[in-house]
Amino acid sequence: MADQLTFLAVHAHPDDEASSTGGVYRLLANQGVRTVLVTCTNGEFGDAPGGVKPDADDHDADEVAAIRALELDAAVEALGISRLVRLGYRDSGMKGWPQNDDPRSFWAAPVDEAAARLADVLRQERPQVIMTYNEHGFYGHPDHIQAHRITVAAIKQLDYEPTLYFNAIPDSIMAIYRERWAAEERERVEADAKKGVVREPVEPVTSEDDEAFEMGTPDGLIDAAVDISDATDAKFDALAAHHSQIADSFWMKMGREQFKEVMRTEWFVRATNPLSLEGCVDDLFAGYR
Repeated sequence: MADQLTFLAVHAHPDDEASSTGGVYRLLANQGVRTVLVTCTNGEFGDAPGGVKPDADDHDADEVAAIRALELDAAVEALGISRLVRLGYRDSGMKGWPQNDDPRSFWAAPVDEAAARLADVLRQERPQVIMTYNEHGFYGHPDHIQAHRITVAAIKQLDYEPTLYFNAIPDSIMAIYRERWAAEERERVEADAKKGVVREPVEPVTSEDDEAFEMGTPDGLIDAAVDISDATDAKFDALAAHHSQIADSFWMKMGREQFKEVMRTEWFVRATNPLSLEGCVDDLFAGYR
């Protein structure tokens, strides 16, 4: 058993590290665990300053990437992350966007090539515990799906088997989130209507090949529920650091105090189980210490 416990997460964009693992990162750092973040893309196709959307003529992708790089640095500091690795791929945009076809995009990168780069980092760090997204990328984003693919492929190149976790949200919690999101959408529509603005519903891009999936995970299938109460302040700070993308998010609208009450747990499912753990654990390093 290695002397140094090491946790490594593979995330798609700047800000993903804060939303799904911000609490775990800070909690583990406080416990003396070495923490490593691999961010696959530069996030070029997030919102530009002023809320300018990626399809607008005045959206400057390179400017967005530069802003998000600084925001990521601030979030990494807030979370006490030991090492940040930027793979530097171009953001692929949402499913069906023309950016998917850019040969510089993460989605277009050969899995073997990207996995080999990640495997080099894994060999350097030898983390006992790795986290990324499930095969659907949790919510279907191409870059998240690609992060899953390269992580699984990279792990196969190792001479040992780490414990791999995917982030998850229990169905019972997802139902609460959906109610909150629906209420926020109604409020936006009503506010726009008062201004005389009528917004057309946004239909997701789909095809006959699309496979239906649920973002939530049945409560009984959750394998790790980590109490991050002692790290919620840092998680809030890390999310707030990504101001250009989530200033209007439901997290920020809660305010710090409500956030600390609501966002007290991060959940995961085990994709590999080399230690033959049973049941739902409260520590991602269960069995390693």
